Amino acid sequence: MFRFLKNIDKEGRKPAFGGLEILKYIGPGLLVTVGFIDPGNWASNLAAGSDYGYQLLWMVTLSTIMLIVLQHNVAHLGIATGLCLSEAATVYTPKPVSKIILGSAMVASISTSLAELLGGAIALQMLFGIPVRIGAVITFITVLILLFSNSYRKLEKWIIGFVSIIGLSFIYELTLSNINWGQAVVGWVTPVIPHGSMIVVMSVLGAVVMPHNLFLHSEIIQSRQWNNEDEKVIHKQLRFEFLDTLFSMIVGWAINSAMILMAAATFYTFRTSVSELTQAKEMLVPLLGNNASDIFAVALLFAGVASTITSAMAGGSIFAGIFREPFDLKDNHSRIGVLLSLVVALIAIFLISSPFKGLIYSQMLLSIQLPFTIFLQIYLTSSRKVMGKYANSKFLSAVLLSIGAIVTFLNIRLLISIL
Repeated sequence: MFRFLKNIDKEGRKPAFGGLEILKYIGPGLLVTVGFIDPGNWASNLAAGSDYGYQLLWMVTLSTIMLIVLQHNVAHLGIATGLCLSEAATVYTPKPVSKIILGSAMVASISTSLAELLGGAIALQMLFGIPVRIGAVITFITVLILLFSNSYRKLEKWIIGFVSIIGLSFIYELTLSNINWGQAVVGWVTPVIPHGSMIVVMSVLGAVVMPHNLFLHSEIIQSRQWNNEDEKVIHKQLRFEFLDTLFSMIVGWAINSAMILMAAATFYTFRTSVSELTQAKEMLVPLLGNNASDIFAVALLFAGVASTITSAMAGGSIFAGIFREPFDLKDNHSRIGVLLSLVVALIAIFLISSPFKGLIYSQMLLSIQLPFTIFLQIYLTSSRKVMGKYANSKFLSAVLLSIGAIVTFLNIRLLISIL
């Protein structure tokens, strides 16, 4: 669907890369950004801010830095090879290895879709009093309509609009909150793991650095391809892609930070722990007024719908890649992947008792799967057989391995804390 969209004009000339050319490349990164300002992030960030104040802001900073490196690297794979991460895994790794990793990635996509559908459902409950399970069905149907009735370009514009609404909503919330900026600055740069916070720390990590986004970015970046046989064009693509990724990830960092800041300034200050998103909306009324609580719910609804679209797309890309095919909603394998991600998630919602805990633990599950995807990506992007002269440098490989080691270490800490 995406990789054959080469923007060569009618006379066959290559596109010029003028000063405003970067604007044509903004989009793929923002689609990925939606994935880490999703309802799972809301639950994780509200839990972090309400229980630990500004102390866990560093986790958003660390996660975003790791995310910039990982997302740029996986987009590099898509541009240099013309393959998404799932396809490359199928082509270049042994079958047993690719099946295990891609199977777990599909589980991660389902887990993500569960969180996204729940977020949309909880928002509908906040706004209109609709029961969560019925709200999940409404969100599910809305997402299917948007996915199967719109082209990628239209979807991209919709999602960029959703991101803008979410960002503006939190800017408004912050203007009403009494933020302790001194503590916030310390929190952003000082790593500390308070007693009993390991599950929340891991849920924040899993909510920012998400496996399905790595698969998705390597696919959708190819919607910006020009003439991939021209080396100069490839170099320009890589440069503009990095700017798009950097800009988009900073937007995501700001929105995630705003969530924790708001929770710290309101709930933590009054020693109130948030255990439900609906509870957060109700508590905002006496603290910040009716407008703040309504805007909170509207932003959550947009976050739920937009992120469900991207998680479903990721599921379709992963499943199609198993069959060495690109994501294309006209293709049965892509459709099966999308429906598998959404339908299984919807069924799971009917089986869980606590939506908020479902959000938290879904993010924790993502963080557990994450090391498998990261080390797969490192293997592929470091291989000259796969990437040719665009393979990772020794320095970049070392940085990526360090990120993989940090994520693995945190997962071990999580398991120890649970056991």
